[in-house]
Amino acid sequence: MTVYTIEADGGSRGNPGPAGYGAVVLSEDGSVLAETAEAIGIATNNVAEYQGLIAGLREVLRLGGDGSAVAVRMDSKLVIEQMAGRWKIKNEGLRPLALEAAQLARRLRVTEWTWIPRARNTRADRLANEAMDAAASGEPWRPQQSLFDEGTARPTAAPSEPAATRASAPSASVASDQLRQAGTGWAAPTRVATSLLLLRHGETPLSAERRFSGLGDPDLTATGLAQAEAAATRLARPPYRIDLIVSSPLKRARQTAEAVARRTGLGVEVDADLRETDFGDWEGHTFTEIQRRWPDELTAWLADPAVAPPGGESFAEAARRVQRARDRLTERHLGRTVLAVTHVTPIKTLLRLALTAPPAALYRMHLDLACLSLIEYYADGNAVVKSFNDTAHLG
Repeated sequence: MTVYTIEADGGSRGNPGPAGYGAVVLSEDGSVLAETAEAIGIATNNVAEYQGLIAGLREVLRLGGDGSAVAVRMDSKLVIEQMAGRWKIKNEGLRPLALEAAQLARRLRVTEWTWIPRARNTRADRLANEAMDAAASGEPWRPQQSLFDEGTARPTAAPSEPAATRASAPSASVASDQLRQAGTGWAAPTRVATSLLLLRHGETPLSAERRFSGLGDPDLTATGLAQAEAAATRLARPPYRIDLIVSSPLKRARQTAEAVARRTGLGVEVDADLRETDFGDWEGHTFTEIQRRWPDELTAWLADPAVAPPGGESFAEAARRVQRARDRLTERHLGRTVLAVTHVTPIKTLLRLALTAPPAALYRMHLDLACLSLIEYYADGNAVVKSFNDTAHLG
């Protein structure tokens, strides 16, 4: 059986400060099989080191699958000792990351957890420093490799290759930009997709009565809690392998997300940009009530996505923040599966944008409570909708 080796590192400039991680997967003969890194914004050294370990474990699962043998080597004494079970986790902020790493490690056969000095961890250290540089500049880390190469993540030019040839090779970002402009969707040079699973929250008293529910914060009903548990049960089983759960800050979404978190052992991150549209004065009213009380405003709202309800937010404004959330998730979690627990408007908006459909398409979609939809995003800028309004788990 092949035994992989992970070398991982992470750090921040300021602790906390601009942070990033790097991880390398090596074969038994020392060849580099994969490299990965990411700028993760403002974080501590320990958070970045755990993220580096998690990234390395994911790469081994991608390369060898469940049951693969792996040796883990890091210059973080804290991470190594905690993962080996010799040190307790005292920092509650690290516990979700440690649980995520442990969950991934259980799918593998870890032969050793070994601390090594920084001088023997130069590959991962280099990647982590590049990621920290990117975080400090507010940019995502990008590998210095043409996406058309089939080798390791950072191949070097052969010594005999002329300098002019090396200079003319397209960078990853240039190649991606060229394909995005072409816009075919068929010539994507990468096989890695970022999967965004979209889960609508369960039933609330307002949704049960078909009332506008925006920034109001009702709890789930008993039916809604049962719907959340049904979705959680489904998502905790194959073929689903969720790497991250992110939720709207509103209670109904967080309660649904927490049900999945309990089943999967993952933590829940909150992203304010995934909240529902602010319906202003229409909050809590039915469509019929709004039609009677605000007929002219309703007509204008239905005709133009830039028009907001009285005291509320337009669909155009909501779309801009939802796009921000999408871009953050797809840039930071390349190749992973992210579960986003949110609301009707954000889900419809993401689906509409993936399909390059006009704003009016929002009115042509129906989403049931606790339904699942799936979008895959590729490095060339294209997206594919793979499922829509799936409620098989609800019976």
